Amino acid sequence: MNDTVLGVLQLAMFVPAIVLHEVSHGYVSYLLGDPTAKMKGRLSLNPIKHMDPFGTVLLPLLLWFGGGPVFGYAKPVPINPAYYKDYRKGMMLTGLAGPATNLTLALLAGLVCRLLIGGGSLLALTASDGAMEILAWVFYAFYFFAQINLVLMFFNLIPIPPLDGSRVLPLFLSDKALEAYHRIEQYGILIFFGLLLILPRILGFSPLSGYFDITVRPLLRLFTGVS
Repeated sequence: MNDTVLGVLQLAMFVPAIVLHEVSHGYVSYLLGDPTAKMKGRLSLNPIKHMDPFGTVLLPLLLWFGGGPVFGYAKPVPINPAYYKDYRKGMMLTGLAGPATNLTLALLAGLVCRLLIGGGSLLALTASDGAMEILAWVFYAFYFFAQINLVLMFFNLIPIPPLDGSRVLPLFLSDKALEAYHRIEQYGILIFFGLLLILPRILGFSPLSGYFDITVRPLLRLFTGVS
């Protein structure tokens, strides 16, 4: 496969995965009574409205040119939990909306992969090399779409602010503990990236890669049927 076309295909599949992830946060928040995302035009499927200059453009391009996996993020959809009748439940539902959307998209993409594998086996009996090559590109697009959605889901489920997994924590905290949590929440991103840089040096391996090995890979294999 042509590396340039492969990279463009990865970028093309990456964008809808992060856009739908963010839109789902805003939509669930809207259903819970919060109009913030809608008023700011963030319930749109237009990728431009969700693009972060670094996370959506520069970071994926740098990873691609560096030979790494394409990954990144979109601008977080603004929400105002003051509109929620139940703060803890509202934060949990809004936070889990993104990962749930990614899981659904990964499952659907995996089913398409399985259909393409079956169709490809029949097509191989009569099709030309050109048709098989096109089928291979289509298969890879859906395979990568399933993969990136699973990566986004499990990455965001890590319970460290500002990732989505942290939105479940308030459900289990007392009022006093919740106040303390909010005081350290603003430093969550620094703590997270600090751990990403420090832990591999201490442990001698990347815990994030190990985490994806036991989460993303088994589900990707289950959904797509590809070992």
